[in-house]
Parts: sequence; C-alpha cells; structure tokens
Amino acid sequence: MRYTTLGRTGPEVGVIGLGCMGMSSGMSFGYDRTASRDDATSIAVIHRALASGATLIDTADVYGPYTNEEMVGRALAGDRRGQAVLATKVGLALTAPEGGSGTSPGAVPDGRPEHVRASIDASLRRLGTDHVDLYQLHRVDPQVPLEETWGAMAEVVAAGKARCIGLSEVSVEQVERARRVHPVASVQSELSLWTRDPLTAMVPYCEEQGIAFLPFAPLGRGFLAGRFSSFDDLPEDDLRRRLPRFQREALRANLAIVGRVREIAERAGATLAQVALAWLLEQGRHVVPIPGTRTPEHLADNAGAADIKLSAADLADLDALPAPEGGRY
Repeated sequence: MRYTTLGRTGPEVGVIGLGCMGMSSGMSFGYDRTASRDDATSIAVIHRALASGATLIDTADVYGPYTNEEMVGRALAGDRRGQAVLATKVGLALTAPEGGSGTSPGAVPDGRPEHVRASIDASLRRLGTDHVDLYQLHRVDPQVPLEETWGAMAEVVAAGKARCIGLSEVSVEQVERARRVHPVASVQSELSLWTRDPLTAMVPYCEEQGIAFLPFAPLGRGFLAGRFSSFDDLPEDDLRRRLPRFQREALRANLAIVGRVREIAERAGATLAQVALAWLLEQGRHVVPIPGTRTPEHLADNAGAADIKLSAADLADLDALPAPEGGRY
C-alpha cells in the first residue's frame, strides 16, 4: 500500500480506505437490506484492511443504525485501535423508509449543537475508544446555521474527542463558511468514473486548501466493478432498485460504460474495480477513496488498486467515458 496524509497536516493513511456501511443490514438507505449480518466476517475484513495498509476505517452512527459502530469497535479492540485512522459521522436522524432527503433516503439532517454533543459521546461508547481520528458532519442541516453545527464539532476537537473534523456532501461555499469557524480536514462526497461533478470545483479546491477528499461509492455502488448486468441481479429490497441509474433501461445503456472499463482493465492487466480506483488516485494525492465491501476477496481486489499504474492512453480513455443515463438519486 502507498500512503498519503489526510489533508495537509492530518494523520498518515493508506491511499485506499475502507467504507463499512454495507457491513450492516436493515438501513433504509443501505444495500441488500435482507442480507443477514455476518459480524465475524466483517471484523475479519477490517483486520485484513489494516494488515494491507488500508488504515482509514469509515463508519457512522446512523449505519445499522448504531450497530455498525459497535462492530467496528469490536474489530479495533486492543492494539488494532492504534493501527487505524478511525472516522465516524454525525448529523443524520432516521425516518420512515419513504421519507428523508434526496441523498439519504430514510434519513433527515440534524445539525443541532446539542445533537452533536450527545452523539459524539454515544459514538465513543459504541466504538470503545476515547477519541476518533476524524469526526464528520454527515449532511448539513438546512434548519440550523452551519456555523452553529460546525462550532459544536469544533468543541469536540477542543475536548480531545476527535483529532480533526470533516464535512460530507457540501459545496465550496459551505466549506468556506465552516473554515471561518474551524479548520476543515476532509470533504466526503460521491466521486467515480460515472459521478464526476466534484472534479469541476470541489476536488481542485480541496487540493489548493490542503483538504482531503474522500470519495464514497467510488465503484458506482458496485456497478463499475461489473457486478450487475441487469436489474434482476440487484438483491431484493436494495437501495439501488430505487436509483435512476439502475432502472432497467438506464442500466442497459450504462453497461456500455462497464464494457469500456473492462477493455481498459484487460489492457492494463487489472480488474475493473482496480481500474476505477486507480483512476481516482490519479486525481490527486489528497484523494482517498473509501470503497465498501463485505468480503476479503473484494478487499484484496480494492487494495491492489494502489499498485496499478494506468498509462496516459488508459487515463485518456477513462476521461472520455460518456456520462451515465440517470441521476444519482
């Protein structure tokens, strides 16, 4: 594994991290909600991630809900806590499955300072630690001034409960507002070969300001890894069955993107997932993808992307891929 820093002054992390959301079933905005939990395998995956150098472990209080943090806490018990750069999130409250915000079906933002103060203590109890390395605001609450929420996040740092704080799914203007209150260590948002919007402004801004950019869903929710060839391949009661890009006609059209990535992967001697992740790593040393997985095999595949060197021709072909059919949500 190659290493970088989480922003200009943050802790050292492997250039590939691990997203843990999919390890917990039951969430209205999660994948394959009918799958049974297998905490033993998930814990083994986290252990292998640390051993491979994928040291950024990303979770959230709302994943599960709550059970994901508990599982991650068990995985990092003892000496392993010191091997991990542990990140969790605050700022979402669960609702009915049909409710919630556009980017988080089944959840609504809650940025009240009192919610932040109570949530960090609850997260630390579940994680079995006295601090997290990165505490992130999951979504900005339009009902609460960002400065108030971010001020409460800054209190968490001042209290020694978090080393640094970050934002998720925000605009450059919102990052600027937050930075006037307290430094922003990271921005997390969706970025992949078929979701490139952050490349226009946010990714260059983060590089300029020394802020880490953490792409979630870097494999297009599994689609760019070649895991689905039709709508019927999607598990029952899976978030992706409700997303525009996975609807039958759109999915059939989007298979052309996967076909082109497959051609490049064969040329590069890599897997589709490795090509998709290697392309992200080429967007800057501050970019640290956090692909999620439940299996050791996919973990090894993802971590191997750090060793893939794409040629100029490969990168040009990937940059030229067409936009997908359908929106993100």
